[in-house]
Amino acid sequence: MASSSSLSCTWRHRVFASFHGKDVRKTFLSHLRKQFDYNGISMFDDQEIQRSQTIPFALTQAIRGPRISIVVLSENYASSSWCLQELVEILECKKDIGQPVMTIFYGVDPSDVRKQTGDFGKVFKKTCSRKTEEERRRWSKALTEVGNIAGEHFLN
Repeated sequence: MASSSSLSCTWRHRVFASFHGKDVRKTFLSHLRKQFDYNGISMFDDQEIQRSQTIPFALTQAIRGPRISIVVLSENYASSSWCLQELVEILECKKDIGQPVMTIFYGVDPSDVRKQTGDFGKVFKKTCSRKTEEERRRWSKALTEVGNIAGEHFLN
């Protein structure tokens, strides 16, 4: 694994955002991206993944490269195995290289994320029904950890 000092010299994007596309891509995220662009802050755009790249490799590189990650937790975030895998990788970067992680709770209660309860928990359980116990445990631990990070809360 690369050290944090080598990563700081190779930032292609300053921010990586993990989100569920259908929930926030055309609403909240588009405004966030526009504001970042306005302020000269580059954000990774998954639409820029080259057709020849494998998606998991490209996403891992995108997560490990930026200075900070933002996790936008929304109602259907836990319906995506991709989002949950990204979350695990983001939290590994936080632990391994000290990459800061910001959370935005968009239409979900942080407690529901932390405990995988309510509608968020129902979606998570459905996703896990087709996965191994190890994946379920790893994802649940990641959701608990990210739910404990103080962040912005946009319930409405």
